Order: sequence, then C-alpha cells, then structure tokens
Amino acid sequence: MSEYRSGFVTIIGCPNVGKSTLLNKLIGQKVAIVTDRAQTTRNKITGVLSRDGYQIVFLDTPGVTKPKNKLGEYMHKIAYDAIDEVEAILFVADAMQGVRERDTALLERLETAKAPVFAFVNKCDAANGEKIEAAKQALMEKTFLRGVLQGSAETGEGLDRLEHALLECLPGGPQYFPEDMVTDQPERIICAELIREKALMLLREEVPHGVGVGIDKIEHREGRDLTDVYATIYCERESHKGIIIGKGGSMLKKIGQESRKDIEWLLGGPVNLQLWVKIKEDWRNRQGMLHELGYE
Repeated sequence: MSEYRSGFVTIIGCPNVGKSTLLNKLIGQKVAIVTDRAQTTRNKITGVLSRDGYQIVFLDTPGVTKPKNKLGEYMHKIAYDAIDEVEAILFVADAMQGVRERDTALLERLETAKAPVFAFVNKCDAANGEKIEAAKQALMEKTFLRGVLQGSAETGEGLDRLEHALLECLPGGPQYFPEDMVTDQPERIICAELIREKALMLLREEVPHGVGVGIDKIEHREGRDLTDVYATIYCERESHKGIIIGKGGSMLKKIGQESRKDIEWLLGGPVNLQLWVKIKEDWRNRQGMLHELGYE
C-alpha cells in the first residue's frame, strides 16, 4: 500500500453494548471510560489508531436511547450527528442480548447514511454459538450492511479482521494526528471522566445518572514533582450528596483513591487529588451547567 490512507469511523449502538471497550482495545490504550452502567459515555470521544501507512480516527458516541432531559437530548444529537461526514460507520450489537427492537430502530436510521455501514457482534467470548448465530442472522437480513463481523472487545478476538474491513473504506488522505496521539480530549476532560467512572462503579443504582464531574483546577506544584487536581462532583439531591460522601467521608475517599491511580498514569507523575461534592438541582436540564461540564 504505497498511498497513505486516512479517515473517520463512527462507532454507534444502543447503551451498554461495549462501544467504549471496543474503542480502547482498538487504540491499545484507555481513552474512553468503561463501566457496566448504561449511558456511561456522554460525549463524543475521539480515538486515533495510527499504523504504518494509514490512520483511522474513531468517534465513540453515547448509547442511543430515548432522551429524558437536556443532557439526554445532547447525547442523542451528537450520536446522530457523528454519522455524517465519515468514511464508515460501525454499528455494535451485543451477542448476549441479540438484535432487539431498539437496535432495529437504530439500524433503520443508519440505512440512509451516506457512508458504508458495518455491523460488529460484540461479547462473543461470553455468548454461546446459538446466540451469536441468531444475532448475525438478524443483521444479515439488513441488506444495506457492507459486512457483519463478530468478536470480542474484551479479548481482542476478531478485531484484526474488523480493522482490515474498515481500512478498505479509507481513501488516500493526510495524517490527521501525530503518531503518538491517541485522543484529542483535553487533559481536564479526561481527568473528570476518570473520576466519574470510579463514581459510577462504586455508587448505588439511584445516584450515577445524576452525577457530573467538573475540574476546577490542574496545576503543577512549583519545585516538586507533584500535580494538584481540584475537582467537584455534582449531584441533584441532598440524599445523593450523603451517599457520595459516605459515612465519615469513606465513599468520597474511595472514589478519590481509585481515580488518583488513573490520573497519575495519565499525567505521568504523583497527583494530589482534592474532591468536593456540590448539589445542583436538575443540573441535567440546565444549559449553563451542561456547558460548564463540557457537554456542548
């Protein structure tokens, strides 16, 4: 392949099918947070895969579901906006769940997309052959699909074939990002997402969707190999604040300890992480707060 090739590929699917895990595995580095909670991804995440002779820029989108507030409307919009002006679209299905009504509804929207659409049946490491085959058959009935592939974002199975299929859609083009760059996300946004990931993993069911994280300040301490990170966790109710802080501050401390490890890896050195919790009632419906937390 003499000509350098490059292009953009949107990863889209319903909530919790493993899109962010797939992005991280393809890139070979963590650029998107991952939990077993639906709607973990709230923003469009860019992941850059650079190989000898080509570059694929992946756009990971929030799981498509019916919006319940302004944040949900924003997530819905950026998921659908991301199918325009790309070289290929990758629809991800869950082998365990099969192709459900909401998957079919999303596929109907993709049928009119200008770019070629591929389907990837994920989580094949956890599903039996019958389930995998049923999901593949349901997708093969969608004649507009360029290809139906299978594998596992968790183990990496089938990802070489997937990468090769997507490469075939790339035209000759420039190298959009430096070879050592894996995402265009600003440091402060990634830090906020890492804290939100730990909160999602550690908190009870009723709290996570009402949690947002803002980075107030990141500064390197003069004369020391230490970075101070000041962050605020926002919640919608007084009762949620109590759960996030925990008895004697135990839960907040746990969120901080878990987050700090990842932030230190990201920033490449010791971090002093300071967390606060604030109540902002109905923040998911407040445009100013959404803007402040990077949902714009």
